[in-house]
Amino acid sequence: MEDHDRLIEECLNCKHITEEEVLELCRKARSTFDEEQNVHHVSAPVTVVGDIHGQYHDLLEMLKIGGYPPDTNYLFLGDFVDRGYYSVETITLLLLYKVKHPQRITLLRGNHESRQITQVYGFYDECLRKYGSANVWVEFTSTFDHMPLTAVIENTYFCTHGGLSPGLETLDHIRMLDRVREVPHDGPMCDLMWSDPDDEIPEWGASPRGAGWIFGAEVSEKFLSTNKLKMIARAHQLVHEGYKWSHDQLVITVWGAPNYCYR
Repeated sequence: MEDHDRLIEECLNCKHITEEEVLELCRKARSTFDEEQNVHHVSAPVTVVGDIHGQYHDLLEMLKIGGYPPDTNYLFLGDFVDRGYYSVETITLLLLYKVKHPQRITLLRGNHESRQITQVYGFYDECLRKYGSANVWVEFTSTFDHMPLTAVIENTYFCTHGGLSPGLETLDHIRMLDRVREVPHDGPMCDLMWSDPDDEIPEWGASPRGAGWIFGAEVSEKFLSTNKLKMIARAHQLVHEGYKWSHDQLVITVWGAPNYCYR
């Protein structure tokens, strides 16, 4: 791609780039993600954003208010696609920004960045509808496999889509994961994308989602202490106010999709 600015401008005007341009974008994005570790280090200041879920016009409004890359640094916590009507536009624009400004925007993988989930919750059908084949879906989902799993801001704030795992006590354990694959149904990589904090239990409990765990304040305290961190930032759960504290303000949930599912 020789003209990122033109493609970004087309996306900002809600136009689709061509299938060939999507395929080339995904190839470049995979190469960019491959330069980042499972625990990606991010510098402050940075704006942390929760689930977008294909609500493209809300993403555009957020960029209008918060500033466009590279003027503002962003860390997105995953779940870019599904449920909303504009997942293609959302992930295309974010990948364009990632390729053009790799140091200014971080895209973490969420539980919806997977082949199985996107075939159920809308992204697969949207790709078929807008491009006439599954080719772009294949490339996008292959690109999801390469996204980093977590980030740490200034060696202080741990960021992931879902939560913690009983199999991951340290950041080094996360660094050792083989992330370039479909999100598994269980295990540590799955837990990072599916787990949720819970204020009613001290340690670990079964998740009502059927994947990942619910984890209590003692788990958060131990993980933060072991890794010399101060706080966990995550997304994954609908929060009408946009953010919610848990575990005596050791964990914050942020949400980026107002009027979720157009309710």
